[in-house]
Amino acid sequence: MKYTVKIADVTYEVEIEDLNQRPILARIGDETFEVTPENGHAATRSDSPQPGSASKTAKQAPAGAPSGPASGTSIVAPLPGTVTEVNVKAGDSIQSGQQVCVIDAMKMKNAIRATRGGKIAKVAITAGQSVTHRQVLVEFEV
Repeated sequence: MKYTVKIADVTYEVEIEDLNQRPILARIGDETFEVTPENGHAATRSDSPQPGSASKTAKQAPAGAPSGPASGTSIVAPLPGTVTEVNVKAGDSIQSGQQVCVIDAMKMKNAIRATRGGKIAKVAITAGQSVTHRQVLVEFEV
């Protein structure tokens, strides 16, 4: 997908392949940046070269994702929809960024990924179930 972003009166065309991937890979011209949103707020780059300079990758430490806070004990639904896949079960050890489930919303499949690593204590959803915004999907062991 291509987006037009305006920063300090300068407009850039940003290409993003998958908004559900963490970190998000954003291309501006011939540069690629790794970006990890912090609980839905805009992320910042760790360096400040202008787009269009030599190709490089800027990294930011993983902090969170739209599906909930990174330090939380659960993963919640970032949007209402129908669960089409459940990829984990109670007792599984998972890593940050691993796909937990898929939610179909308005005929679009949205991969929900873990915001942190840990052991799954409870899976509160099943395939075919409707979920609401901020409904708990998975709980981690404390």
